[in-house]
Amino acid sequence: MKNHASELKTHFDLVIFGGDGDLSFRKIYPALYYRLLENQISTEDRILALARNERTSEEFRTMLKTELGKHIEDLDDKIADDLLSIVTYYVVDIEKSKEENRIPKYFENTEDRVRAFYLATPASIFGQISSFLNELGLINDNSRVVLEKPLGTDLKSSEEINIKVAEYFQEKQIYRIDHYLGKETVQNLMVLRFANNIFERSWNAQEIDNIQITVAESLGVGTRGDFYDKYGALKDMVQNHLLQLLCLIAMEPPVTLDADQVRDEKLKVLKALRPFTKETITTNTVRGQYTRGKTKEGHLASYLEDINKYDSGTETFVALKTYIDNWRWGGVPIYLRTGKRMPHRFSEIVINFKHVPHNIFPEKKDIDNNKLTIRLQPEERIELQQMVKIPGPGGYRYKPFSLELDYADHFNDRFPDAYERLLMDVVRGNQTLFMRRDEVKASWEWIESILKNWKSEKVPNILYEAGTKGPGELVMNDETSWVKSRHVIKVQEKKDK
Repeated sequence: MKNHASELKTHFDLVIFGGDGDLSFRKIYPALYYRLLENQISTEDRILALARNERTSEEFRTMLKTELGKHIEDLDDKIADDLLSIVTYYVVDIEKSKEENRIPKYFENTEDRVRAFYLATPASIFGQISSFLNELGLINDNSRVVLEKPLGTDLKSSEEINIKVAEYFQEKQIYRIDHYLGKETVQNLMVLRFANNIFERSWNAQEIDNIQITVAESLGVGTRGDFYDKYGALKDMVQNHLLQLLCLIAMEPPVTLDADQVRDEKLKVLKALRPFTKETITTNTVRGQYTRGKTKEGHLASYLEDINKYDSGTETFVALKTYIDNWRWGGVPIYLRTGKRMPHRFSEIVINFKHVPHNIFPEKKDIDNNKLTIRLQPEERIELQQMVKIPGPGGYRYKPFSLELDYADHFNDRFPDAYERLLMDVVRGNQTLFMRRDEVKASWEWIESILKNWKSEKVPNILYEAGTKGPGELVMNDETSWVKSRHVIKVQEKKDK
């Protein structure tokens, strides 16, 4: 095995509810494989996969080996077999479990081990699973529970889930996971801001013109149609991923990296977000749904065809213009955008700095603003656009040029997946990258100002062709293009009528 990382000081039991589900096979088991490869976990740790499907542990291990091969390039058979050796499979139905006696026996004489319960299930049964664990006497001081997003479908359901889980787990034992916070480039936001004086001094409304956060997906809803139709882009992406990115970009420096001090600062950002009103909901939001499209590869189905329904009011695209009403960011427009069936898959944050106040050069050609682009996926990189002189005689001719840090080129090691870091943080008891209950509540309160006014003002979904940039080919480089895009959309609305 490689020895790039230190071993954990304590051994753990990881219990995965939904242990034979898509998330487990795509993310959780591959993450454990790589942590075993890097010596961060060992064959003395244990994994218990719980699910409803009837099969033996041996049958499950065979199935898991096949799945690992699908998601891991150059699978090392020795490491894979070591991982399989610590996996046990139990059939469990939390409503009428046949295994109630077997599960407690599995944990005999392991009170001193970290006991992490990963709920890779619908959030609606988080409370029920917590009650089930309590009835079996499996929750102790060393227990942690991991809750997958989205946590509820609105503020009320989110609070109900949190209340039920809190009956059995203390807040310090609850890990509400958002995998975006575990991405390497997202982690680098903290270092970029707080370890570089040149950026932190200019990180304010006096120097920054606008901030844009975009998460574009080239795929449609795929096999998630039933789930997605209940949530839509706003609840599935903005409520967690985009708002968490915004918090890291906009928060004040914490005193230390202590989990609660970091989350205190993130909470302040969420509470300072300007709620939407009846007046701003129609001018500062766009919602859309993809219809049939065509690419070089062929025709793309519409959202309704993908979910096999004749009608749906669920949005697959959202663009928002909002503000953070505090001293640092007062007056700076924040643009948030996410959509499915975009031309390309990418996630990035763009910090647009203000233009120079006066052009002293005789050419009087437009001087582009400085722009800091943080690409989260794919091809993780940081790019700073600046103006440079074009070499040669003939006066001061200039053009924009980007200084680029490409992570893949500069750091040759494999980038750990977000789940690798987050799973190890759960075992270590580090909650910094996980959402606190009051954070979740504040984010839902802001999202509800959108949902409520979309409903009251009957804001329509604007259809956009699959494979395009969204309604009106929405591009948010600056405020002008936002207004232009809004105009395009309004014209299209009139044509539709």
